[in-house]
Amino acid sequence: MPFRPEAPAAAIDQERTAVLWCNLGSPDEPTAQAVRSYLSDFLGDPRVVEIPKALWTPILYGIILRTRPAKSAAKYAGIWMPEGAPLKVWTQKQAKLLAGWLGERGHRVTVREAMRYGRPSIAAQLDALEAEGATRVLVLQAYPQYSGTTTASVIDAINAWSARKRRVPEFRFVNDYHGEPLYIEALAKSVEDHWKHHGRPDRLLMSFHGIPERNIRLGDPYQAQCLATARWLIERLKLADSQYRITFQSRFGRAKWLEPYTEPTLRELGASGVARVDVLCPGFPADCLETLEEIAIEGRDAFLQAGGKEFHYIPCLNDRGDWITALAAIAERHLSGWPTRA
Repeated sequence: MPFRPEAPAAAIDQERTAVLWCNLGSPDEPTAQAVRSYLSDFLGDPRVVEIPKALWTPILYGIILRTRPAKSAAKYAGIWMPEGAPLKVWTQKQAKLLAGWLGERGHRVTVREAMRYGRPSIAAQLDALEAEGATRVLVLQAYPQYSGTTTASVIDAINAWSARKRRVPEFRFVNDYHGEPLYIEALAKSVEDHWKHHGRPDRLLMSFHGIPERNIRLGDPYQAQCLATARWLIERLKLADSQYRITFQSRFGRAKWLEPYTEPTLRELGASGVARVDVLCPGFPADCLETLEEIAIEGRDAFLQAGGKEFHYIPCLNDRGDWITALAAIAERHLSGWPTRA
């Protein structure tokens, strides 16, 4: 495979350090065509769907991409912000705030956000960083808990970009931060701030994104890290066993995914006489379709229709100051040893 022509290497004193803040991605527009393009990229990733390509391709292109885009586009339209897709908007704000925090701490680094699927792509942002003289890149991901379906897929994209390069930057990867004390504290404060203004619920439900159960049997640490995050958060909030539930959402296909599932649990709670439930999504640092539509709209409907009286969705960390402080502390620790001081 031929390598792309590259500009002459910069002088040593011009080399730069960068942080690439990576998230999953969103369609460019809330339209069926844009969603189809996004889903083709997302669901075509073998890290996401571990089915032999010969079996999966006819299903993806013959069924899913014919029926799902229009339905998903309508859901995206219901949560779309004036600036664009919520996940992109919050991820971009987080990158800017992270850059500001690191700059105030005296670090001379460039921070760019990138999307694993959609735009701005990881490859495009790495090209931009390379053009700006970045020779050291810290890859920081918006996945607190490690999974091959997410974290490893970003690393795949980095490796694919590197395979075309003559001079490959020095990379460092933050694979997870599920037990980072400042991250747990930011989650706890977001819950406490909500309760301060709205009172406490009968149950706090912590909903994490699901993955196939088979992935766990094959060695993925995701479930264990989700449960560890929840345990530390429970201890920080001093909750009794009867005051919380841990569930998994966003099941796709017919395979068995991590249980208990979120929506059936909400229906069960509503039908059993639980009057109020608050839902937090600890694995999502930025609000997106899975939180704003699947939880705040569909989850609410499921709980209330089953007999529940009051439903509260506690927003993701988004641009909270304590969360940006946690993110910056993680970045600063992993930047240690690199010449980042101005």
